[in-house]
Amino acid sequence: MQFSGNLLILEKDASKRQSLETIFSFLGLSCQSGDVNDCLSYFDAEDSNVDFCVLGDTDAIRADELLSKHQDTAFLLCSENIKDDLSSYSNLLGSISDDPNYDEIVSLLHYCQSFRTMRKFSSKSGSGAATLIKMLVGQGKAITNVRRLIEQVASTDASVLILGESGTGKEVVARAIHELSKRKNKNFVPVNCGAIPAELLESELFGHEKGAFTGAISSHEGRFELAQGGTIFLDEIGDMPLQMQVKLLRVLQERQFERVGSNKPISADVRVIAATHQNLEKMVEEKLFRQDLFYRLNVFPIQTPPLRDRSDDIPLLVQELVNRHSKEQKSTVRFTQRAMLQLMSCNWPGNVRELSNLVERLLILHPNEIVDVGDLPITYRGGKLEDDPFEERMALLDNFSVPLPGDEIQEDSFDVEEADNKPIDLPPLPVIEGENDMAQAFMPTLNPDGINLKDMVSNIEINMIKQALQQSNGVVAKASEILGLRRTTLVEKMKKYNIAASN
Repeated sequence: MQFSGNLLILEKDASKRQSLETIFSFLGLSCQSGDVNDCLSYFDAEDSNVDFCVLGDTDAIRADELLSKHQDTAFLLCSENIKDDLSSYSNLLGSISDDPNYDEIVSLLHYCQSFRTMRKFSSKSGSGAATLIKMLVGQGKAITNVRRLIEQVASTDASVLILGESGTGKEVVARAIHELSKRKNKNFVPVNCGAIPAELLESELFGHEKGAFTGAISSHEGRFELAQGGTIFLDEIGDMPLQMQVKLLRVLQERQFERVGSNKPISADVRVIAATHQNLEKMVEEKLFRQDLFYRLNVFPIQTPPLRDRSDDIPLLVQELVNRHSKEQKSTVRFTQRAMLQLMSCNWPGNVRELSNLVERLLILHPNEIVDVGDLPITYRGGKLEDDPFEERMALLDNFSVPLPGDEIQEDSFDVEEADNKPIDLPPLPVIEGENDMAQAFMPTLNPDGINLKDMVSNIEINMIKQALQQSNGVVAKASEILGLRRTTLVEKMKKYNIAASN
């Protein structure tokens, strides 16, 4: 993969500086490097054009000054000494390890380019557009159209109906409309119409007076009163009971309402935004939703696109979600190019909410690590465990190990009679060329007299590791990719079975 842009490397160690310049130049970047003082003069020159900057061994105060002064520049660290002092900066996008591999560098540069693209797009737009970009991440046609519609309707008081599948960010769209409107300094009040029992919904929306019903021991303000001068967001409007639809229609028509137990009208200076994942037109035909209310709400419809229709936005979304969740988890995570392509190919029935949950899960499972395809949950690798015998066998190999002579033997892990653990002589497994051959290779016929499963698994692991090392010419990192293992896991297995990289 080739990148473009100007890279500045601030590093006083000449050999390390040369090594970094070689790596990044190979990937297509135009590099300038030197010690801190030389680079700072270049950075501050009027005609300089720095897209990315690598911070090496420098003091935290100077690094802090650079990050705060050049907030549109993407920074990477190659020194752990000052990492904790700079963690609050959004333009610090990651750290380069002491022994970086290709996937790590490509992943970091991908984040840097995404950051630069979003910054440039934001700087060309007004403050309202910048707010939208921050709330609705993405550059695809579908999400760009949503942002355009929001900008058009935000300055008006027209009712908005947001349509879309669950998890597509309908409340985010509603909040964006509110933030760009003249009502932004007043309350934004969300109400989930499907989560409130029908008998309590009227009281929740319009409030009640003391003694209006059993249990009403005091007066209570409703959501419409709390939203006075601001915006009320009626989520899952399709779940609202028909009798409440009539009362909501009156509020929209007359702009006033009464509390339960009172006949005193209260003016409703409130903008109404509604949302649903249901097909309201079909519900109107089936007499489940009032047609007049539908037309009142559907003044300005906005359709939120499902994530499967905006797969090109997934890298940007992942970056934004990692940034958000990393503040809570106190860690970060990066993805290899293969893992990112795999995420882009998923169907995402839960949409952005599902992606957010996955990112949070990976931050917990793999803190401060690089996630490859093999680290993703099985359902995101292209097939479910119960439907994929090959994946099941690979999972068995990944988690199963056999003690060798000299290893400590845990008596509760296997029978004492099996403590010899010498690999049995099995015929060599065939060289695997395709998925069909691979599946067959892991389906030996069971001998009627039985087999030693632990020894068989051990032999399979040894055979596969040797084949992978042979295919990768002894490069352990490449062999780990072929086997779908982490490099550290493969190294541990090689030590266990006394396999050298040159085998």
